[in-house]
Amino acid sequence: MVVVTAVDDTDAMSDLGEGPPARGDVGERRWPMAVAVLTATLLRLGLPPPYRSQWPFAVVEVALLAALVIGDPGRIDRSTPVLRRLTNLLVAVIIVDNTFSMVELVRSILTGSPAISAGLLLAVGGVIWATNVIAFSLCYWEFDRGGPAARAVGTSAAPAFVFPEEAFPERVPPGWMPQYADYLYLAFTNATSFSPTDTMPVRTWAKLTMLVEAATSLVIGLLVISRAINILP
Repeated sequence: MVVVTAVDDTDAMSDLGEGPPARGDVGERRWPMAVAVLTATLLRLGLPPPYRSQWPFAVVEVALLAALVIGDPGRIDRSTPVLRRLTNLLVAVIIVDNTFSMVELVRSILTGSPAISAGLLLAVGGVIWATNVIAFSLCYWEFDRGGPAARAVGTSAAPAFVFPEEAFPERVPPGWMPQYADYLYLAFTNATSFSPTDTMPVRTWAKLTMLVEAATSLVIGLLVISRAINILP
């Protein structure tokens, strides 16, 4: 009897000492994170004072984003100390700017000054909440496994998050690595469920960061909704 065994292409390539071409080899596209940053900036510029983003913050955010695009255009595949610092600074500026708006919103809710309608209150709270999600998604995206450029070349850094795709490798392309959309989904689900859903944090910093995001979202949601209910006729 002749037994014919099907050999998977990836196994054969491994035997030859060649790994399958990873999706990250060419780097993920820059535009998803760029769109997220610009969206957060424009939304906060559209808020009424005193919740509106300050122009210096907005200018710095756009300038940093432009520098990142110029320094590593198209796909993210360059890992340099300068680009890493610029990305870290961009994330920090967004978080600080949004924190000022959030503190002002909490202050106005607790003191009742300035007066604000229920509809405007929900709009302001929604923008601050959405910016919070984007800021934390960028944080997860930048620090997990050495960052997007490191993931593009096949990083050996230990993961901070375990994604469901890693439990079902046969369902995803060979060499799958998380990209910005995966971290945006992670930040959104954490902000809405206040706990991990399908993606699990496995590093201490990831757990603590998710804790801060969930707590912030909970505070924003409870204060805004409760105040809006009281204002509604």
